[in-house]
Amino acid sequence: MPTSHAAPFIAHPIAHMRSPYARRIDAPHQSVVVAGTETGVEAEARIEFVETVPAEAFADLAGFERIWLLFVFHRSEGWKPQVRPPRGGGKRSVLATRSPHRPNAIGLSAVELIGVEERALRVRGVDLLDGTPILDIKPYVPYADAFPASRAGWIDAVDMAQGLHSAPGPKRPRRPPGKSPG
Repeated sequence: MPTSHAAPFIAHPIAHMRSPYARRIDAPHQSVVVAGTETGVEAEARIEFVETVPAEAFADLAGFERIWLLFVFHRSEGWKPQVRPPRGGGKRSVLATRSPHRPNAIGLSAVELIGVEERALRVRGVDLLDGTPILDIKPYVPYADAFPASRAGWIDAVDMAQGLHSAPGPKRPRRPPGKSPG
């Protein structure tokens, strides 16, 4: 008989992201949506493995164009059942969004693999903050991972209203009341 509370699951980072994004407001909402970022181009970054992960564990990633990163939203401050996504108007079910404020604060991102180094991976097109703990890495396999004709729920309606695959850039910091820009 299922119980209402599962035993806790403990995971340890296998690597950490070294990214140009120090603050959430600087990073793109999705790895390939760079409009509104400071440079306007997909950022390059480095994934540095922890000492306990030997090079043999990631050496065969060479030759893959993309990889999946499973990571921890380490700056998330809790979660709510509904969130207000940047494109979706009103509130949406958190599990129908890519919000960082999730029940388990776990994220998934597909990034371009530029190179495999001695203790690191060079990647491009990241939306992770500097220091983000990486829980796992898996190769992106197009025949198994790409379903371009799939429906995208409420996002399809937003695409029809705002334009195909439109997305906002990063949010800018709010000015304190009474402060003028510049």
